[in-house]
Amino acid sequence: MKGNIGVTSDNIFPIIKKFLYSDHEIFLRELVSNAVDATQKLKTLASVGEFKGELGDLTVRVSVNKKKKTITVTDRGIGMTADEIEKYINQIAFSGAEEFLDKYKDDANAIIGHFGLGFYSAFMVSKEVEIQTLSFKEGSKAARWVCDGNPEYQLDEMDKAERGTSIVLHIDDDNKDFLEEAKITELLTKYCKFLPIPVAFGKKKEWKDGKDVETDEDNIINDTTPAWTRKPSELKEEDYNKFYRDLYPMSEDPLFSIHLNVDYPFHLTGILYFPKVKNNIELQRNKIQLYCNQVFVTDAVEGIVPDFLTLLHGVIDSPDIPLNVSRSYLQSDSNVKKISSHITKKVADRLQEIFKNDRAQFEAKWDSLRLFIIYGMLTDEKFYERAEKFVLFKNTEQKCFTFEEYKTLIKENQTDKEGSLIYLYANDAENQHSYIEAARKKGYDVLLMDGQLDIHWVSQLEQKFEKSRFVRVDSDIVERLIRKTDDPQHQLTESQRQALSALFETQLPALDKIEFSVSLEQMTPDAPPLVITQSEFMRRMKEMSATQGGGMMSFYGELPDNYTLSVNTAHPLIEKLLHDEEQICAEKVAPIESEIKLLSERVEALKAAHKGKKEEEIPQAEKEELTTLEKQQTEAKQRQKEVITQFAVSQPSVRQLIDLALLSTNLLKGEALSRFVKRSVETML
Repeated sequence: MKGNIGVTSDNIFPIIKKFLYSDHEIFLRELVSNAVDATQKLKTLASVGEFKGELGDLTVRVSVNKKKKTITVTDRGIGMTADEIEKYINQIAFSGAEEFLDKYKDDANAIIGHFGLGFYSAFMVSKEVEIQTLSFKEGSKAARWVCDGNPEYQLDEMDKAERGTSIVLHIDDDNKDFLEEAKITELLTKYCKFLPIPVAFGKKKEWKDGKDVETDEDNIINDTTPAWTRKPSELKEEDYNKFYRDLYPMSEDPLFSIHLNVDYPFHLTGILYFPKVKNNIELQRNKIQLYCNQVFVTDAVEGIVPDFLTLLHGVIDSPDIPLNVSRSYLQSDSNVKKISSHITKKVADRLQEIFKNDRAQFEAKWDSLRLFIIYGMLTDEKFYERAEKFVLFKNTEQKCFTFEEYKTLIKENQTDKEGSLIYLYANDAENQHSYIEAARKKGYDVLLMDGQLDIHWVSQLEQKFEKSRFVRVDSDIVERLIRKTDDPQHQLTESQRQALSALFETQLPALDKIEFSVSLEQMTPDAPPLVITQSEFMRRMKEMSATQGGGMMSFYGELPDNYTLSVNTAHPLIEKLLHDEEQICAEKVAPIESEIKLLSERVEALKAAHKGKKEEEIPQAEKEELTTLEKQQTEAKQRQKEVITQFAVSQPSVRQLIDLALLSTNLLKGEALSRFVKRSVETML
């Protein structure tokens, strides 16, 4: 019998080949899935007494005949009558599985829908497709359907002894690579590795007489009862770890697993693993595999799993996740949102459980867990609320604290004069060691915030915590990290302050994209003579711009790095330098200072006389005199600075002190570092 397929356009096949399916290789997934569906339907019918025959061997078989250029998928499931072929194959809009599910909804949860459309994926790789089928129904006659990719088809009776269906694909010349055994093995392993019915591809081979020889044993490519389909009570930790190694053969064992098993209000099973994380987010993505009734769908699970949990590994399986016709792209709907929320809750509950029951284990694994947890807190408000109970701070002494524990620890000693709680932190314990030690000597505790998301987390916590600030330990001198009182008054005269500032300003190196300013600070005599610090606000803005890429934050990324060179005016070396400068430079500086003083007095007198007058009321001669005086002031100050510069150049200790400060902040490099080493050696000779 000849006929026309019930479609609305002759263009259905080109559309199938080009647009309906995202990837040609999924034809094998669809056909094997359909074969499994047909087999499971038969098992369901047998279980409710509607099929009373022998089930026998239910293995789905895939075979390749390179010579004939065919791929055949055979099952011993329910088969089809000629009428059913008419209904389910020729009229594309029908779906056999939907009707079957409606009739047997209590027993047929494992059935995948849309048989008709899945079948048509065969035309993506075939010049002709053939169905040979015999229904399980008593008295049925076998049928053979053939179509070459046009709406016309041939449907006739045939001889077939065994119940079930064989789909024979006559592969076209553009898709000959699918006739390679290795390619079919790859696709079956990718898509069908965990199907619930055994799938055989050829026979197992063994090495004999220097070559691979086929045995009589079927080569079963799938595990029909993978770990996630079993009850958690049946599994031990080694079972979970073995399954993880099956999924990711080259990976280390995971930190721990979360077994998902939900029946209401949606169906969801799966196992998620926290892997041992290297410090790179992107490399960890696309490790969760999404299945629909044990059929692999995709490993791009964005939208179904909250963004931060795409860093996890494992499997989720749900028949309630809506998929497009090729099962390759997720579509957004309320079920997806519910499932996403549930996964977030389950992960948080599991972390809370481990923290509560075995805090020592949780702390030991914290360095690997923190990336997931902090990412989750930054991107998911509900997860933040749950994570507050178990998230940890770790300090530079490697001790762990909950938020509340740490607040209690530092409240007494790290509250500033305004009543704000100051959280001190370092992001590089080695390079910031001297700053950490200075803080410890003050009795302060320092957190270690060296994760790649910590700069963003710090900003989030400042918004969440009441009256609190996070201050990096190298962002100011230790006396001002936590201001308990107003800054002490300097004992230096204005002349001494100017001389000391100029002494170091003139000798600071010119570094690319770095600017320095000099600040005079009255620290303790045992504090370092010079300390280099970097403003918390500007540094944080630059770091955030580096991680966020473009946008408004990029403005900060273009700015130079600003450092402050704080001069400890109470240090003996600084006091000696100032004393030597006054002794050596007095003869040259004194007359210049007197000149500057006289000029300043006359400038101030003129400005006072001009106060309240309009521009046209000021005599021109006085305007010209003021301009001349200000120019003479600038020139005198420059001469004074040149005298101090000559003194600074003659004092190796000035540059030595600057280089020591640069060295402590990892800013002394290249030729400057070589000169410093040479100078240091010379001072010891």
